[in-house]
Amino acid sequence: MTEAPNAITSRMIRIGDLAPDFIARTTKGEFKLSSYRGRWLIFFAHPADFTPVCTTEFIGLARLKAEFAAADCALLGLSVDSLYAHLAWVRAIEQQFGVSIDFPIIEDPSMVIGHAYGMIDTASTDAMAMRSAYFIDPLGIVRAVTCYPPNVGRSADEMLRLIMALQAVDDGKGFAPEGWQPGAPLLAPPPGGSEDVAEGADWFCRTLP
Repeated sequence: MTEAPNAITSRMIRIGDLAPDFIARTTKGEFKLSSYRGRWLIFFAHPADFTPVCTTEFIGLARLKAEFAAADCALLGLSVDSLYAHLAWVRAIEQQFGVSIDFPIIEDPSMVIGHAYGMIDTASTDAMAMRSAYFIDPLGIVRAVTCYPPNVGRSADEMLRLIMALQAVDDGKGFAPEGWQPGAPLLAPPPGGSEDVAEGADWFCRTLP
């Protein structure tokens, strides 16, 4: 059984929000979202099991299992399909592609979690718009949100890169530039006053030493 957060309304979750808590059945047993506190989490929804785009996404994420684990980041999927459909789909992926889906997949047949996170509005009758992903920090704060259409797949590599970039700038001392990769330099924060501006022509876009 899925339980929606207390007194939650259908509102799009934004960066900086506390991720609404819930309890739900998954392919790995009953989970509470707040049980992931203390580590990073990517909570992502897909419209339906046994669909081509979602299948490739799950394969891509599963193949980066070691990399996500090294970043201390858990994965948590969700769709409106039943737990039994999830289990059958996971088994089919393993049999056809030789890839094991080890992360939990939540069932949300009533779309209560989709509504609670604002993935879909209360008037929605299907889950085709449920392609959102929430990048949640160890304190349960949403640090990034992505939303894709049903006919374009998300990049597992980019999801991993985004988590690692969020971790790299978590201390507030630097910014991650376009295409940043682990080990690359970060950007210095914007100048705080005229003294910083006077330091040189590159004052507005400098890398950290």
